[in-house]
Amino acid sequence: MPYKTTPLLIIICITILLVLYSCENHTLMKANIYETSAAGRTLEKLAPIENITSDTETSISINPDKQYQTITGFGGSFTESAAYLLTQLSEKKQKEIMDAYFSTEGANYSLTRTHINSCDFSLSQYAYATQADDFELETFDISHDRKFLIPMIKQAQQISKDGFKIISSPWTAPPWMKTNNDWVGGKLKNECRKTWALYFEKYLEAYKKEGIDIWGLTVENEPLGNGNNWESMHYSPKEMTDFVEHYLGPQLKSGGWSNVKILGYDQNREHLEEWIDEMYRNDNTRNYFDGTAIHWYASTYEVFPDALEYAHQKTPEKHIIQTEACIDAEVPKWKDDSWYWQKEATDWGWDWAPEKDKKYHPKYRPTYRYARDIIGCLNHWVDGWVDWNMFLNRKGGPNWFKNWCIAPVIVDTENDEVYFTPLFYVMTHFSKFIRPGAIRIHLDINDNNMIGTAVQNPDKSVVIVLFNPTMEKMNYYISEQGAKLQGQIDAQAIQTIVIKD
Repeated sequence: MPYKTTPLLIIICITILLVLYSCENHTLMKANIYETSAAGRTLEKLAPIENITSDTETSISINPDKQYQTITGFGGSFTESAAYLLTQLSEKKQKEIMDAYFSTEGANYSLTRTHINSCDFSLSQYAYATQADDFELETFDISHDRKFLIPMIKQAQQISKDGFKIISSPWTAPPWMKTNNDWVGGKLKNECRKTWALYFEKYLEAYKKEGIDIWGLTVENEPLGNGNNWESMHYSPKEMTDFVEHYLGPQLKSGGWSNVKILGYDQNREHLEEWIDEMYRNDNTRNYFDGTAIHWYASTYEVFPDALEYAHQKTPEKHIIQTEACIDAEVPKWKDDSWYWQKEATDWGWDWAPEKDKKYHPKYRPTYRYARDIIGCLNHWVDGWVDWNMFLNRKGGPNWFKNWCIAPVIVDTENDEVYFTPLFYVMTHFSKFIRPGAIRIHLDINDNNMIGTAVQNPDKSVVIVLFNPTMEKMNYYISEQGAKLQGQIDAQAIQTIVIKD
């Protein structure tokens, strides 16, 4: 009797053949995987896993054809405090720190920031022109910076093979230019607006003579003020935009500095919409502003995605750069990696925040804050992310106002020791592997317990950064156009996956 096939049997056979064909033609991605975790890994290189046996597996898909913003870079800030500390270390330790930040073998920082005149992380208050009514700035002199700040920048230049961009920000104009004649608070006098614009140009010229090109300027660090604590100068959105439209923009253009980027605002994200509306109020102001600078201090964990999306939709061709972030109002813990992963470690607003804002300042792990914020920023159009001080001492200074903070690297100058905290490695997961000119690409994760972001570098390598804040290991499966990669990320861990052709 002839054997008769049934439609169901035919379907089963075809399905098996398709699965077998798919498996045979599903190529494995070539990838390097690096992980930092609460368990003690620090940028440890891991191998992909060929066969994971688990009931749960997070599915991750990437689409390099769906592209978003171009990345400007990642890095930290040159402050006088850090520059001074560098000189207090042996040459061996100086090299260790600077190589760690700027060499290709290290974090390879590509975007940095520094201050014009003094800031709270200076040894004292100073300006480049202190003689009252010197409207032509004949006494302008940056010799103060030649002692510590400029040598540190030059040392970084010598180490960095790829080079790095510098954003410079003033905390205040010299007191004689201000309405209150003080370092703290007050506003720029109307009669000094032209002189203050010239001050920026003089600064650019002086630094260029030192062999240091400035890529961008912010108009004012924290124009809303900082509680009248350290150097500050206040602007409303309209006042800052007026200054850029009628003074700073024209001054730089007439002086041949149109290539230097002008970034507006430079404070917390929760007020971003009103500043964006004013900065880009007409074609003239739109032409002078190259983008917006933001800080993260409004919340320990909230990225304010709606504000970032609004800024991008309003000005899709402009930069959005995070210019400052740190774990502030804290004295750093020395050689205690576990502290940086602890929930009770920090939040500067925990004690003072009013009840309506408590939700923005819960106790939060420092490593989580860095990882979540950078990923969240990238996923909402931010193209550059800059940390604050590159290193501080064991007290969290020096700081003339005693505004102690934490840096990714802590130094003990008395004993000539250096401590690379977990925050340094979290920063490196982005700065080392995501290079300037990279383009963020589409990434989907089917598990809300994991977050991540993905880019394609100029060399066509794809970089995925994943963060697992849970207390359990997570298996994952990455797929893209017929290629696959299986891996596992530890509990409380950040992982960078570099996929090459």
